[in-house]
Amino acid sequence: MKISKLMSSNLVTVAMDDPLSVVKNIFEQTKFHHLVVIDNNKIVGVISDRDLLKSISFNIDSVTATTKDLASLNKKAHQIMSHNPVFLNQDSTVKTAVKIFNDHKISCIPIVNDNEKPVGIISWRDIMQALGRAR
Repeated sequence: MKISKLMSSNLVTVAMDDPLSVVKNIFEQTKFHHLVVIDNNKIVGVISDRDLLKSISFNIDSVTATTKDLASLNKKAHQIMSHNPVFLNQDSTVKTAVKIFNDHKISCIPIVNDNEKPVGIISWRDIMQALGRAR
């Protein structure tokens, strides 16, 4: 089965120099778990919601947030992203994606078209849900 059958084409991207305040807002608004970082229309990184949580102060949304806590939102996307992400072509197979998930410690794989333009994303959870639906 082609990966394009299971991938989410509802892809959200950020630029390398977007501040973490923007990244945080996107995660809160979309309920996604991964954002793709783009530079010159090419994938250069991936940010997970866990990457963000590790990079900002846990006091951010509290009344006790200090100036230093709030300053953690000024970091840039490129400072916390996973660099050189593995990505697949939309014509790749689910079997190939499973092999990548097994070979790498990653939780998502960006999907690109033949011009390497991002067109979607797949997580290991997407594959597990598809397996659960198959009977």
